[in-house]
Amino acid sequence: MGHKTRRAFLKVSGAALGGIAVGTNVVAAESRERFIVDAKSVKHTDGVEVVHRLDPVNLLVVRGSEKEVKKLGGKYAPDLVYTLDTPVEPTQESATDEPYYEPFQWDKQDQQIPEVHEITRGEGTRVSIIDSGILETHEDLTGPLNTELSRNFTNDGEDFSPVGSDHGTHVAGIVAADDTNETGTVGSAPGTELVACRVFSGPSATFADILAAVVYSAEIGCDAANMSIGAYPVDRRKNGSFYGGVLNKTMAYARNQGMVVVVSAGNDSADLQHDNGEVLEVDTDGDGELEEVVLKGGHWISLPNEAANVMSIAATGPIGYKWGEPGLEAPPESPAFYTNYGTNAVDLAAPGGDADLEALDSEVPGSQQDLVFNTTFTGEDTDGDDIPEPPFVPSYGWKAGTSMAAPQVTAAAALVKSVNPDYNANQVMSTLRNTAEVPNGYDKAYYGAGYLDTLGAVQD
Repeated sequence: MGHKTRRAFLKVSGAALGGIAVGTNVVAAESRERFIVDAKSVKHTDGVEVVHRLDPVNLLVVRGSEKEVKKLGGKYAPDLVYTLDTPVEPTQESATDEPYYEPFQWDKQDQQIPEVHEITRGEGTRVSIIDSGILETHEDLTGPLNTELSRNFTNDGEDFSPVGSDHGTHVAGIVAADDTNETGTVGSAPGTELVACRVFSGPSATFADILAAVVYSAEIGCDAANMSIGAYPVDRRKNGSFYGGVLNKTMAYARNQGMVVVVSAGNDSADLQHDNGEVLEVDTDGDGELEEVVLKGGHWISLPNEAANVMSIAATGPIGYKWGEPGLEAPPESPAFYTNYGTNAVDLAAPGGDADLEALDSEVPGSQQDLVFNTTFTGEDTDGDDIPEPPFVPSYGWKAGTSMAAPQVTAAAALVKSVNPDYNANQVMSTLRNTAEVPNGYDKAYYGAGYLDTLGAVQD
């Protein structure tokens, strides 16, 4: 299987947000006990437990029976549960005292991050990582992480630290890994302040907790928020319309508070612009087997990246970085095989990693180096559920996905804000778009305004 072979692993559900936090691949099932309620018409909350009160956007998240929720009087829809997944299996590398910038970080080299740091390292800014938590003991993240502001938005009773997945830790490193401690990796904006907003408990997160994290991030003055989270395909009809409206309202509030929200476009190899008749390989019944499904009707959407007031980010990556013969088969700005695309559905493209799947599956030496390398952790799986358990040991590893592309742009937003502290969210986003260009010879549908130019953005 060649590296551009389509790998669309989706599930479509009836009410249906199908999606993930590492791109978009896994069904989001409806909750039967938690609901998102439009609070404008609600006169009381008798009979239900209020989980989140999102006053700035007139929403309530409640726990209770649907019978009791109906009595509240407001429009509502079930909360949704997301599950983590990745388009490429990640690999680990043990932590050492040797810096990993030169041998592994093609993404930071391509974005000329050392030259960027001669202008700014992101000082004076704050970035929210809405994800699976950040390992506060990681040597490359202890400096930028604000543990007092970091929060857990789930109901698992723990703090903001990871419960299983190192996805958020990897995303955080892409944004702000310490570049001054002579160990590990380099982040694009190591001078920014990170806030961990954990919405995943193990492999699962809920739509409502994600909304609550966005509102909180805006309230505490974050300049940018990274959401490597997605759902596709979403039916615009029925509850899909409600979820879309709720997202638009929440993201408009974030923008008006000055926060740029950056979202991964998804890992389905899907044309989001022309998905009427899109052929997907889908696990329709949850048995693990893929069936061919054709999307019909032209009423599908990807969320939250196609919501208003967000930046939707596609992924690029090289093939053959420091391992291929006779050299690079594809440059860093070439579209990744898995990335979603669509001219009006993508704002920018950024380094997210690519893969020659035959080489990777065959464990060809160095083939993992086309993925994105940054902060991770390891832990023992004592019960066989494939979820690492504490104590976690800081490490470094490769991952790929639009989840890795989004934080490149989130960091760039912080850098732009750092050199232009009076800019509002629209001005920061405009700078990122205006300094990006579509690479020669490539389809604009994969890039929107173009390929991220971090150095150009801070020089603009």
